Amino acid sequence: MIVWLTMNVRRAKLLKFARIWFIALTICVLASATLAQSGKYPATEGDYVAHDFKFTDGTILPELRLHYTTLGTPHRDGKGHVTNAVMVLHGTGGDGKQFLRPQFADLLLVPGGLLDPAKYFIILPDGIGHGKSSKPSDGMHASFPNYDYDDMVQGQYRLLTEGLHVDHVRLIIGTSMGCMHDFVWGEIHPDFMDALMPMACLPMPIAGRNRVWRDMLMQAIRLDPDWKGGNYTSEPVGALRLANDLLVLAGSAPLVMQKRFATPDAADAYVAESEKHSLESLDANDLLYQVNASRHYDPSAKLGLIKARMIWINSADDFINPPELGIAEQEVRKLPNAEFHLLPISDQTRGHGSHTWAVLWQDQLARLLNTKGS
Repeated sequence: MIVWLTMNVRRAKLLKFARIWFIALTICVLASATLAQSGKYPATEGDYVAHDFKFTDGTILPELRLHYTTLGTPHRDGKGHVTNAVMVLHGTGGDGKQFLRPQFADLLLVPGGLLDPAKYFIILPDGIGHGKSSKPSDGMHASFPNYDYDDMVQGQYRLLTEGLHVDHVRLIIGTSMGCMHDFVWGEIHPDFMDALMPMACLPMPIAGRNRVWRDMLMQAIRLDPDWKGGNYTSEPVGALRLANDLLVLAGSAPLVMQKRFATPDAADAYVAESEKHSLESLDANDLLYQVNASRHYDPSAKLGLIKARMIWINSADDFINPPELGIAEQEVRKLPNAEFHLLPISDQTRGHGSHTWAVLWQDQLARLLNTKGS
């Protein structure tokens, strides 16, 4: 165990000022099915239907669609076991294809890259309630099961083992919500992976300011009369506007945003365009379920069960996981084979979204992949 610390008005206008940044971090904009830079490795999409999926609340869904994107080819040993699988998990509101965007793919998923698909079988799932996997907006609306992170990890497990016939992975990279899933994976399936790389989260219950803004967002949707208990025929626009304002604040990165939007006119123009996009792309029930899925999350008591080699990374300008809490430095001591790194604020960090910018942490990924046993 090693602890590494590398870092030495009006309410509506203030929040809207930053609103596009959250979208760029956590709401996936569909990318091309091939990598932008090399075009060498086509990405394949597919669906696995898990039958009679039982959620933690006891609800059983006869058919749960689990969508995924893959790159590369699985290599199997003499017993048929896949030996080169790497899974990458997205954050709240995202999907697997977000990792085909340049800041991730053009550094890692290219010839000679650390996650070169010629060497690894890359698996990018859409979590339950996200992307093209089953979600409330498909038709069940507020009757959709109230999934949590344990359900999402179980869905990923069934996708890998039943759908893709993968019973072991070299590495699981998790970003934001996916970071939290990394800790759940390590505790529930401690022998399934060689290594874990969680980024932008804490292995503690969602409490304090982190819970406060999430609860405000959920209440904004639930208390909007146009929501109609989740059975609306048109989106509750007022609720989505307020919810997005809170999402902006949570995903903001002050230094880079100040430089990008250095004048009032630039900021206002950006807000107008970004708000239009967000209101066209979001669904209130999907967003409500996505944020509410964190309600039971608390891996803190069982961190000692995690066997895999771990490099855990947060960013010093992360609003959602502020370093001044000191939680990461405390909790990493419970992990038998882990180290924690805090990225210092710079012109390159992107607040909570630093997890997707590989230039910031690819050196740590190289160390993890080169570690014996991973």
